Amino acid sequence: MRSPTLSFALLVRLAVFDLWHDRKVSFCIAASLVAVIAPLLLLFGLKHGVVNQLQEELLSDPRNLEVKMLASGNYSADWIAQLQQMPGVGFAIGQTRSLNTQADLLVDNRRFVESAEVIPTAADDPLLNNLLSDLQDGQTILSYSAAQRLQVQAGDSIRMRALRKLDQVNERGELELQVVAVLDASRFSRPAAFVNLPLLVALEQFRDGLQVPVFGLDTGSPTQNTPVTFSKVRLYAQGVDDVAGLTDWMAERNIDSSSRLAEIDSVKAINQVLTLIFSVIALTALIGCVASLVGAFLANIDRKRKDMAVLRLLGFTSIATAAYVVIQALIITVLAYVVGLALYAIASELFNQLLVGNQSTSDFSCEISFMHAVLALLFAVIVAVFVSCIGALRAIGIEPAESLREL
Repeated sequence: MRSPTLSFALLVRLAVFDLWHDRKVSFCIAASLVAVIAPLLLLFGLKHGVVNQLQEELLSDPRNLEVKMLASGNYSADWIAQLQQMPGVGFAIGQTRSLNTQADLLVDNRRFVESAEVIPTAADDPLLNNLLSDLQDGQTILSYSAAQRLQVQAGDSIRMRALRKLDQVNERGELELQVVAVLDASRFSRPAAFVNLPLLVALEQFRDGLQVPVFGLDTGSPTQNTPVTFSKVRLYAQGVDDVAGLTDWMAERNIDSSSRLAEIDSVKAINQVLTLIFSVIALTALIGCVASLVGAFLANIDRKRKDMAVLRLLGFTSIATAAYVVIQALIITVLAYVVGLALYAIASELFNQLLVGNQSTSDFSCEISFMHAVLALLFAVIVAVFVSCIGALRAIGIEPAESLREL
């Protein structure tokens, strides 16, 4: 009795030899598959490349994740801590009153920046995107424009100067800060110094006339143990899909805010439109491909009824005959997919070269991932098995005696 392994190997050999014997017909069937696979891969590559690039641009710009508070309020540290734990919140830190978020930065009399912004930061600040954003006392991260005007770099020291009028006397407080990093120009365009939150609170207390020794002065009212409150919050969503939820959450609490929700919705709309276009084209092509393959396989089986009957006469079971048809379909499909993938690679490279040469679309590309290629192969195989099963049902109905009627 022939083992199942040998029987399957024999079926595969017979299927390959038969396809080669009828190579013209096999080529026509494979060409019809290539005509569907290659354009669909190319279309999906363009759709994936365009949408992927738009999404990367959204994620790479932290301003798209920011939800800005437009009006000042009175927010406690506990309220901000609860906000930080909310789902969809990626980063949140308190801010003092706007007038107290400015200070002079200087190195000497020739290198200084007047009224630079002083911005609080902490670990995992998306605006900075820097592992050093968890600043300690006496440390700062400068924006590119501030570092250029001060002519300093990471490792240098600068001074922060704050002015106040206390009891009709003008006072000037200073403290020394070490520059631990300088931001890229694309991260923040204005002159600014990023500091930890306690330093920003100390700057506000100094301006409010309290005694803040860190600024080198011992004048002012003693600091009281009253809870610190903040007028605003620097708030960033965890992802672009969370911006709408945070905006709605703010509106429910009558907190005026602004965000780049319109830009985010625009990218989502583009994705939806491209997905719809691709789905309609893919579905139309799939229906046409299935109808064409069904007709081709059924016609091919009718043409080979005598050969199928001989196989049955030689002892092949109905299951083996059906498997024979399915194996042929799988071989043709895999070969057609390989050719279609090669044509896609050539065409996508051509597209990318043309797009790079066009300044208006130089950021877009035609690309699919390895997983997309594997899923496309699995889908093509599933379609081939489905179509071949229809032909296999026709093959199963062929009786062995049909081969004897031709004698």
